[in-house]
Amino acid sequence: MAPPLSLLDRPHALHPFMGQDVASLLAEKAQSRRDHPFLVWEPLEDSGAPAARAQTLTYGQFFARVTRIAAGLAHRGVTPGQAVLIHLDNCLEALLSWYACAWLGAVAVTTNARASDDELQYYAEHCGAVAAITQPQFAQRVSAHCPGLRWVVVTSHDGGVPAAQPVAPQDRFESLEHATPWPQRAPQPLASCSVQYTSGTTSRPKAVLWTHANALWGARINAAHEDLRAEDVHLVYLPLFHTNAQAYSVLACLWVGATAVIQPRFSASRFWPVALKHRCTWTSLIPFCAKALLNQPVPAQHHFRWWGSAVSAPPYDAHFGVRTLGWWGMTETITHGIVGSLHHPNVPLSIGRPAPEYEIAIVEDDAVPVREGRAIEPGGSGLLLIRGQRGLSLFQEYLGNAKATADSFDPDGWFKTGDRVNLLADGAIQFGDRDKDMLKVGGENVAASEVERVLLAIPGVHECAVVAKKHPMLDEVPVAFILPTPDVQAQDLIQRVNAACVAQLADFKRPVEVRLVQSFPRSTLEKIAKAQLRALLN
Repeated sequence: MAPPLSLLDRPHALHPFMGQDVASLLAEKAQSRRDHPFLVWEPLEDSGAPAARAQTLTYGQFFARVTRIAAGLAHRGVTPGQAVLIHLDNCLEALLSWYACAWLGAVAVTTNARASDDELQYYAEHCGAVAAITQPQFAQRVSAHCPGLRWVVVTSHDGGVPAAQPVAPQDRFESLEHATPWPQRAPQPLASCSVQYTSGTTSRPKAVLWTHANALWGARINAAHEDLRAEDVHLVYLPLFHTNAQAYSVLACLWVGATAVIQPRFSASRFWPVALKHRCTWTSLIPFCAKALLNQPVPAQHHFRWWGSAVSAPPYDAHFGVRTLGWWGMTETITHGIVGSLHHPNVPLSIGRPAPEYEIAIVEDDAVPVREGRAIEPGGSGLLLIRGQRGLSLFQEYLGNAKATADSFDPDGWFKTGDRVNLLADGAIQFGDRDKDMLKVGGENVAASEVERVLLAIPGVHECAVVAKKHPMLDEVPVAFILPTPDVQAQDLIQRVNAACVAQLADFKRPVEVRLVQSFPRSTLEKIAKAQLRALLN
């Protein structure tokens, strides 16, 4: 089955971003908002070093640096369409690099800074990255495990913390800034723009490819859903390699000419001081952040208009004195396919109602194609599907994986999200749970099969299953059940398992507990009955 046609397959179809791309949006804002702050860097501590001091880039200053860095990329041999690996914690350089790639026409590949060596190697090889931009603590690992790169440049700091050792002049990020800005090319809205690796139900993360039109869609629609205005200040601490911070926050700010305050990561103790200092009006939360903030004193007055999160009107709204807008989205949808209302009451703990820019369906588990299934009635639950336009409101493709792209759609173009939701009596939608083999660990998606792939390669592991255990702060954490081969020493096997997970998996993907079993519960098709394993934990 072929996936539905994308805009690239329909050259005569009009769309909202004809004659525009990310570069043209940036150039327009550099003129219309030249002296207005675009990005404010707020490190967690001020050590006196330049990287650890707050600084501001206006739209004009950001534009000037981006065009010079794009020239540096070009002079180092990067050409339009080639992939550049951006392996960084949150910092200004992460955004300068992403937009420089967009200006040049290269493809920015943003990767999780917590990735293991094995994952790094996979990312670089899979996307065919020709170069990398990273930070001191990752530089040696990137060079050692990504041998296909032509060059690597390194920032002067690790997320605001000065580097322990000096970086050679030719390897410094600053060496990318060429004296002469790179000229603007003709807008190409359907050209490839960026790649994000996202956990799915396969053993390796899938590379979600966005076009420039996808990025502009995220900018425009996210800004509309959030009612962002030019005077807004968006506090950003979620990771910039992810859709939430990149599109819900930064791209949306760019669209309206607002300001984004960037922090290296979330800090409960720094949240309110930074928010008050910059008069922040918007932020995006995950449950972990909200729970951590409950232990902090709340200012008598603050400037937040809204918070965005996984649910609308949670119980903590009264505690913080701010309203929370619920939403649901994926890397593949660029923005929110389901969203609450800014102007009407929202059902507490719901994710909202279908966004007007998409079609939404909730169907029985076996309803593929959708038209042959039974729609879920109010009060019921089912699988969530979404339909939009590939290359515009839905991602272009899974890079290098035509089968996964095709398999993710039904014959009528409905994208299969793998999420279950509940349709409430009044038409609002409530999140149910994720696909059985997906875990949500502190805001990160983890495919159980990713972890199982590592476990099955360990000598002494005959069979395994990874399931989610409830966690008070992180939502879920992975637990591994392992059926060992005969005559294996239990303690030796557990040590090998832990060592392999440390070597090959990001820390949030590693099992917090390893249980050896003598047999697995089975379903009627002899599959491991993971529901029974989960029942042992929760």
